[in-house]
Amino acid sequence: MDGNDIGAGKCPVMHGAITETGTTVTDWWPKSLNLDILHQHDTKTNPLGQDFDYRTEVKSLDFDAIKADVKALMTESQDWWPADYGHYGGLMIRLAWHSAGSYRLADGRGGGGAGNIRFAPLNSWPDNGNLDKARRLLWPVKKKYGNKVSWADLILLAGTMAYESMGLKTFGFSFGREDIWAPEKDVYWGAEREWLAPSDERYADVGKPDTMDNPLAAVQMGLIYVNPEGVNGVPDPFKTAAQVRETFARMAMNDEETAALTCGGHTVGKAHGNGDAGALGAEPEGADVEAQGFGWINTNLGGKAANAVTSGIEGAWTTEPTKWDMGYFKLLFGYEWELTKSPAGANQWRPVNIKEEDMPVDPSDATKRVMPMMTDADMAMKMDPTYNAICQKFMADPAYFDDTFARAWFKLTHRDMGTRDRYIGPDAPSEDLIWQDPIPAGSTGYDVDAVKAKIADSGLSVAEMVSTAWDSARTFRQSDLRGGANGARIRLAPQKDWEGNEPARLAKVLSVLEPIAAAADASVADVIVLAGNVGVEKAAKAAGFDVKVPFTPGRGDATQEMTDADSFDVLEPVADGFRNWLKKDYVVSPEELMLDRAQLMGLSAPEMTVLLGGMRAMGTNYGGTAHGVFTDRSGALTTDFFVNLTDMGFKWVLGDDGIYSIQDRASGAPRWTATRVDLVFGSNSILRSYAEVYAQDDNAGKFVADFVATWTKVMNADRVDA
Repeated sequence: MDGNDIGAGKCPVMHGAITETGTTVTDWWPKSLNLDILHQHDTKTNPLGQDFDYRTEVKSLDFDAIKADVKALMTESQDWWPADYGHYGGLMIRLAWHSAGSYRLADGRGGGGAGNIRFAPLNSWPDNGNLDKARRLLWPVKKKYGNKVSWADLILLAGTMAYESMGLKTFGFSFGREDIWAPEKDVYWGAEREWLAPSDERYADVGKPDTMDNPLAAVQMGLIYVNPEGVNGVPDPFKTAAQVRETFARMAMNDEETAALTCGGHTVGKAHGNGDAGALGAEPEGADVEAQGFGWINTNLGGKAANAVTSGIEGAWTTEPTKWDMGYFKLLFGYEWELTKSPAGANQWRPVNIKEEDMPVDPSDATKRVMPMMTDADMAMKMDPTYNAICQKFMADPAYFDDTFARAWFKLTHRDMGTRDRYIGPDAPSEDLIWQDPIPAGSTGYDVDAVKAKIADSGLSVAEMVSTAWDSARTFRQSDLRGGANGARIRLAPQKDWEGNEPARLAKVLSVLEPIAAAADASVADVIVLAGNVGVEKAAKAAGFDVKVPFTPGRGDATQEMTDADSFDVLEPVADGFRNWLKKDYVVSPEELMLDRAQLMGLSAPEMTVLLGGMRAMGTNYGGTAHGVFTDRSGALTTDFFVNLTDMGFKWVLGDDGIYSIQDRASGAPRWTATRVDLVFGSNSILRSYAEVYAQDDNAGKFVADFVATWTKVMNADRVDA
């Protein structure tokens, strides 16, 4: 055979890394620690390059022009996807809502802040059916304004402009969301292996919504909120109300906000189920190349919006679905409702003996009137006593409803943007809202070096200073830009009492640092970070390196009144591998919990590695334990953790208590102790490769420099100005 020939039946390309037909490393070894979550937004995926700064670029956007263009688009119906009632408002609102609505409070993941609805799995969730068309309708606007507007901003702007075009006075809008360029494939959306699997799989008891698996919020795989047909598709408004309440609470909404969003969301637009759901093609990720990114292709659509199938439920909620008004309440509370089926076979509710003038027109033929509908979630607004009372309040004061909805919509679409200083554009409201975690501006005019000198002479140990600064900063979540050292909320409830913050040690350190801050007219937040920096500098000097840790003053001190204690409860760490602490044993391994924490903090795998090694060397373990402190020079910023971890003169023996004994290989004499979190840096092939870099004889200086750079990143992670 010629050397260039390919044998019969053999493929000339590698499978697996390219398509789904091969077997990956994690398929072969499923229990191996998967570090992909730390690399899911590698800069190599970003076509705009490392030097592109979206926050700078978007400030040059013509805000009035893009708003006008988006509003004009609403009534420019396209033949390839005709607009219901000649207005795309309902579709754009659903696109924005479902983009933002994947947010969950427990870990801050999901949400509309990164444009992740463009990618799998969200772009192909059953609940997001036909939203691929909505984004394609926005393409001319994105094409026109290019890099000055992200998809994340444009999608949420489209929903807000849709409401304005239909008569709502919105609360405002901020630009500033930066796009991701690849799927967040390592986010946990549930353990189910099929779309819309019975919700029993994510509840200990489906009859008790608060038993849903954390950090999940939606009731079934592939849904944004709840099943509109009822719990597991079985209509029962009272049971649905309980699921609605829990689900929206897990998405950071209270009962009034939940009712406002439900009622206001269904004041406009319609659901689509006027046809055969079985005739739909594959979702976008499952469709073939000729579909060009479109999914759910409907061979029966025939160019008419009236024939569309999306959710399977069919009809509008109000008489005038393109107008912001009180029509939702008029129909829901003005009529009795009975169960029925849509043409696609979905459970829905229809009014009894409705007047013809209260019926909406056909979305494609204004000469015909058609039946409105309500979902089980809508009926919950009427039948649940708490939601009913809120709706009665809205009906008695339409202006109050308008304002409550506008604020709830703003919260929904901005919840994961962080503090107000991140907002960009002329329509960003100036009002401080409690859910924004407001922080007052801090002082920048004090003598930083004088404060550092006082801290250095305070008698606090390196471990006390570094641990306190770390505990203050580690709450930061890049997922929704909450937490962090700014605000010094570690001194307030609930954080001051969290077990992981060692309340007694914390109180001692604060009693020393707060008077120093007051005397210098500096914020406590700044002084906590400065103390950590002093500790790092002392530790580096003890290792033979004179370094100055970068510092930018200006953090402010939040008050208890500025702090929503209930909302902050979700930021409490249950584990911290960097300080070798685990609140209790979990189903998830300690090293997986460490990865989760590192990813939320925005750390890469090398950054996670250098931080942990440095923290061990400085003796910052929770409770002062010696696990993983592989050094006789505790308190010095040395590479001893890595040197001794990779030293073949030792062996590692698991004890009955789950702690590992590090023993001299020749004599068997015990030397140190370790946890799984320590040893994974030697057992995992990727992490070991990083550990070996810092164990080399020529990299002690690199280690200190890398640690200082990563430490500074953590201390400044929550500051848009740093």
